[in-house]
Amino acid sequence: MKYTLIIDRFENNQAVLKTEDNATIIWPKNKLPHNAKEGAVLIFDININTEIENNKKELAINILNEILHC
Repeated sequence: MKYTLIIDRFENNQAVLKTEDNATIIWPKNKLPHNAKEGAVLIFDININTEIENNKKELAINILNEILHC
């Protein structure tokens, strides 16, 4: 899922981003490209990483099994 955001302004160390439907997102300025400026158009690509999610679940299960079977 891709979202288009525009840098509306900077406030201290944060960027105020606007979505296409004018919602506001506050984002750390240091997590933007170094040359980002007001008016720049950003594309955010948001995906679910099921592999990492499954690995964390498996790790949690293994830890619980170790605790319960000691």
